[in-house]
Amino acid sequence: MIETDALVIGAGPVGLFQVFQLGLLDINAHIIDSLPYAGGQCIELYPDKPIYDIPGTPRCTGRELTASLLAQVAPFKPHLHLGQEVSLVEKQPDGRFKVATSKGSTFITKTIFIAAGVGAFQPKRLKLDGLEKFEGTQLFYHAENTAGLTDMDVLIVGGDDAALDCAIHLATADTHKPKSVTLLHRRDVRQTSSDRVAFIKALIEAGSLRLKVGQVTDYDEHGGKLTAAHVTDINGDTEPHSVDAMLVLLGLSPKLGPVAHWGLEMARRQVAVDTEKFSTSVAGIFAVGDINTYPGKKKLILCGFHEAALAAFGAAEIVFPGVPVQLQYTTTSSRLHQLLGVETAPTP
Repeated sequence: MIETDALVIGAGPVGLFQVFQLGLLDINAHIIDSLPYAGGQCIELYPDKPIYDIPGTPRCTGRELTASLLAQVAPFKPHLHLGQEVSLVEKQPDGRFKVATSKGSTFITKTIFIAAGVGAFQPKRLKLDGLEKFEGTQLFYHAENTAGLTDMDVLIVGGDDAALDCAIHLATADTHKPKSVTLLHRRDVRQTSSDRVAFIKALIEAGSLRLKVGQVTDYDEHGGKLTAAHVTDINGDTEPHSVDAMLVLLGLSPKLGPVAHWGLEMARRQVAVDTEKFSTSVAGIFAVGDINTYPGKKKLILCGFHEAALAAFGAAEIVFPGVPVQLQYTTTSSRLHQLLGVETAPTP
């Protein structure tokens, strides 16, 4: 049982900034995300595409923004619980909440912040009976699961940027390189930049990467291990393809998930909040970012950052009852400098 002042659900940009704002108010926070890494849809949908509307940052990618937010929140030593979903939220007699996750973690928290974006991202899975038993050992649904593939025949299923980047990474690896890397897509590679297409073609011509067009329609196993994927091409012909590991990168689909059953007031599958503290219809639960709705709502990262700041002040009234919440500035407050681990410049 983990006790905390605040539990943030969602480790995307708004969730990470929420932890930072809570930290400035000396509120301890844990953070949960269904993905195995921080960054949310910034990392999953556009990790290397430019973002131009972050204040004071003329241009950054989703990956760079995530790295900056993690560096910013580092002084508060955030506790990240990744690769798990919230399965239970239960109000306790003392006003706190009991929260359980899909991996068996249990929390007792004074406040909850829902920063789940458009929902918990779930990878699109291959729908073949029995295939799930290989998940985590030979079957993977995230591009980060590339460690331990040395000298293996690897099949990458997908055609978007995540699949292509994974294929390039494995095909050009200097160490721990697979025996072979095959990219399987339902049609020839066209869904990306011309530079990436040219690089993929160069790898194919050099023999570092193979390209197959078709879909996985069946598989072989022997001795409890996945040994081959049956690939059916556009003409309906099927042949087995030997595999030691298969990375399925067909994209993600967001699901609202258990949030819909927590007794919160909802509007069009979004959580209704006020615009003073961004609190929900349940006292102690706040919602920030794309998951919430209110009159004039705009789904921008900038707006989520604003919401996180006000929600943190709303939570402080619950975490520290009866204690006036003072607004302090990071430019001048020695207390905030202490929390952030920076030296206060001497007064001239």
